Amino acid sequence: MLRRALEAGVNFIDTAELYYTYPYIKAAIEGRNEDTVIVSKSYAYAGEDMRASLEEALRELGRDYIDVFLLHEQESILTIRGHWEAMEYLLRAKERGLVRAVGISTHHVAAVRAAAALPEIDVIHPMFNIAGLGIKDGKVEDMRLAIAEAHRAGKGIYAMKALGGGHLLSRTEEALRFVLSVPELAAVAVGMSSVDEVDYNLRIFNGQPVDAELDQKVARQPRQLWIDEWCQGCGACIAGCKAGALSPDDSGRAVVDQDKCNLCGYCAPLCPEFFIKVI
Repeated sequence: MLRRALEAGVNFIDTAELYYTYPYIKAAIEGRNEDTVIVSKSYAYAGEDMRASLEEALRELGRDYIDVFLLHEQESILTIRGHWEAMEYLLRAKERGLVRAVGISTHHVAAVRAAAALPEIDVIHPMFNIAGLGIKDGKVEDMRLAIAEAHRAGKGIYAMKALGGGHLLSRTEEALRFVLSVPELAAVAVGMSSVDEVDYNLRIFNGQPVDAELDQKVARQPRQLWIDEWCQGCGACIAGCKAGALSPDDSGRAVVDQDKCNLCGYCAPLCPEFFIKVI
């Protein structure tokens, strides 16, 4: 999938320490290293931990530098300040040429606005989709205004979860065209799980029509509900599941009965941490 995308002209790859994808990216970009922009992220908040995160990325990707390195999932100026030791390490790494730009990823409007006001931050990676799914402290228009504010402050911005963690698959073309219509976005990170999805998205991003055969291939691709292992067991999704497909395990975390799940998507907005996806 990565090679298909790269061969078609995609030159921007979003990853993170947590995703465990470095070896696959290294293999895919062989011969294209200088032409590919790579962003990674880390939850590290101490300088030494961030050093280890960056060294792992450089080693596993086989690179001398990472184009962009982000503090993963920041919430506000308070969490950014709480991770500032890690940011200071990245800033020193930037001076040494090991990182070319630094910034944050976030699901919060407040963090976008906070990062926009910080001169040290180059790049912001916010949650943004047509339905506002996953935005923790506002609606889609609130995030839209924050993105515009950050752009005016000179920040590079690329969006995440354009398809709402898979919950907007029934509106795929509409959802992708929505984020592509926002001029302040330099790029959009879209997860894909098949070559057909790569080809589908390439057509949308190139402004081309999607033929019926490809549309049907993507539509027929098997899907399932996925609950991240970090589920905190609040029970909101279980109470709201009308199909009876969700239940608690022994620890209280939600588990899915895939035979009962009809992928209605109603559980997604109920999860306060956006731990529920369709894959």
